[in-house]
Amino acid sequence: MVTQTKVHLHTLVLLLFVVHLSQPVCVDIPSETNAVVGKPMKLTCIYCLKRDELKSKTWVNWYYKPYEENDIPPEKTHIYKFDIDSPVDLDGPYRGRLRWDGTQDLQDLSISIINVTFNDSGVFECNVIREFVFDSFNPSVSIIKEIKLTVKAEALGDSAAIYSEIMMYLLLVFLTCWLLVEMVYCYRKISKSDEQAQDTATNYLAIPSEQKDNPDAPVTK
Repeated sequence: MVTQTKVHLHTLVLLLFVVHLSQPVCVDIPSETNAVVGKPMKLTCIYCLKRDELKSKTWVNWYYKPYEENDIPPEKTHIYKFDIDSPVDLDGPYRGRLRWDGTQDLQDLSISIINVTFNDSGVFECNVIREFVFDSFNPSVSIIKEIKLTVKAEALGDSAAIYSEIMMYLLLVFLTCWLLVEMVYCYRKISKSDEQAQDTATNYLAIPSEQKDNPDAPVTK
């Protein structure tokens, strides 16, 4: 009975450990495409790594081109880059207006516009080159992601985003309540097991020694 109680306790501790120490995973999500004048805007560019691809060298180049007008192909401008281990703010119209907003593991390779203007409407291109470091060879892979940015004078409510956020919080509340119920259930089950063990031990100690030696003999008052 004591062993069963210890198993329940170990299971409960393990459950709490997993909940509190679980680490977030990389999720490739699209960037927001609506910006507001005068506000900062993150241009999201995510390139997740597999476990066997963690040793790599990364180069990131960001470009900007305005929307096409009058069937004239727009000119693409190199505005920012990340060269292996450090970001570089390039000369041009975006110098001093951009900041590196990526992560240390270089799975998030985003940048942010510090102060959005109407002239920022256009297509931003995230060009990523990775060179993987293995024992026998060093393959390289490149990806290109485009963000078509629209700048507005003021923020507009997105009903779909609001609904998704509400559903996320409801799911979080449900999971939290479920975890609490499981903890209470495990605690009550452990307490009940301890009480049964104590009752059994008490009843056994209350039986006279003659009755223990001869279980079939009647107990006289």
